[in-house]
Amino acid sequence: MGKRISINPVTRLEGHGKIDIFLDDKGDVEDAYFQVTELRGFERFCIGRPVEEMPRIVPNICGVCPTPHNMASTKALDKVYGVEPTATAKLVRQLQYNAFYVEDHFIHFFFLGGPDFVVGPDANPAERNILGVIQKVGLEIAGKVIEVRKRCRDIMRLLGSKAPHPEGGLPGGVPRGVTEEERTVIKGTADYAVEFSKFALQLFKQVVLQNPKYLDLVLDDAYSLNTYYMGMVDENKCVNFYDGNLRVVNPEGKERALFDPQYYTDHIAEWVEPWTYIRLTYLKVLGWQGLKEGFGSSLYRVGPLARLNASKGMATPAAQAEYEEMYATLGMKPAHHTLAFHWARLIEALQAAEDMQRIADDPLLTSKDTRNMNLRLTKKGIGCVEAARGTLIHHYETDDKGLLTKANLIVATQHNAAPICLSVKKAAQAFVKGGEPKEGLLNMVEMAFRAYDPCLGCATHTLPGKMPLEVVLRDRQGNVIHRISRDI
Repeated sequence: MGKRISINPVTRLEGHGKIDIFLDDKGDVEDAYFQVTELRGFERFCIGRPVEEMPRIVPNICGVCPTPHNMASTKALDKVYGVEPTATAKLVRQLQYNAFYVEDHFIHFFFLGGPDFVVGPDANPAERNILGVIQKVGLEIAGKVIEVRKRCRDIMRLLGSKAPHPEGGLPGGVPRGVTEEERTVIKGTADYAVEFSKFALQLFKQVVLQNPKYLDLVLDDAYSLNTYYMGMVDENKCVNFYDGNLRVVNPEGKERALFDPQYYTDHIAEWVEPWTYIRLTYLKVLGWQGLKEGFGSSLYRVGPLARLNASKGMATPAAQAEYEEMYATLGMKPAHHTLAFHWARLIEALQAAEDMQRIADDPLLTSKDTRNMNLRLTKKGIGCVEAARGTLIHHYETDDKGLLTKANLIVATQHNAAPICLSVKKAAQAFVKGGEPKEGLLNMVEMAFRAYDPCLGCATHTLPGKMPLEVVLRDRQGNVIHRISRDI
């Protein structure tokens, strides 16, 4: 067995995973796999429970992105009970969801993905973290990061009882409304979030786009992957996080499908491989074509860059201007540059903040008409939202008493799982040469999946809840050459 090297701190993602890299006789990369090593469980142990409990249960799947699970589950309940939420209820839900988007996207940029650029991809691992980011940008900016997240989480707590694992999910509405006094606070938070989002985008441009080395890295073929893209769009085919149709475009940007999420099974299929616990997805009409990119593939990507690729624009003016600048800089649409997920993420945060301003000014926000009680059990419901990491689908079916008989959850990281494998392979082939990997180069391989902000805990579940990551390099005969592990 090859030499074992321990690297700290643990890599910046949520969940349990490892990378297997297979070397040829020259010590170069022949193949690579990103593996999820956990076992999923939520879909099974929810069977038999009253369906109305699901918005309270599913936020506990993940502490990083509980709000999308709560919201997708609540929207599924609307369908299970055949009820349309009131206009005010929709505004309250969207307000809570936009607050989540701002808060979550800044978690990733400053805490998870940002250190690779702000501190540097080959920096000392002890510095390549949020503390290193603070040293680079200064305490004042760090304080603003904390403040914008705190204010947004206060809105989430106000509307969902608590920020980490919200509980406010009712079919046809919301458990509480918004007062005029609270509107004033919400408007202040929205304004603050817009200004900070604009600042974060300027920081990205200064640190990344104005640094030729980093810009070349974003545009490097090692971080390019030609796939289909899927994202939720509104009636104008602009990016929407809460509601709309799902739009799929091909690698050239032409529309391949536009459908109501209620019919997702006609368009999306799941695939199981023996080397991972995560279920892979593909475009059903094209059939499973394996792990390959381009027009011969049936793989698609979701998430910030995918949403922008699949849309015709942003839904708010400032975000639209940034959208246009991004594609002008990248020189193509759709953009296949995986590291551009980070840029798209900041543009989405700006749209969410701008939409918070719109909602804060809407007269209906403080209406008392917060719930439609015309409930009728239909025994089936599908709820879909755009989680920060990509399209999230909750599919429930019940018996005549409203007890769950089926629960299928397709989370963002499942949609992206197969493309992540390809991204890791391309980066490994570019940066691991001669069988002698260096820590900085291995981090550049990790950057290929970190851009997706994968949330493996959403997709799979097991105990005891550690966060190991293992990179294994093998020769063509399968012999272990190097084993690099974290928190095993």
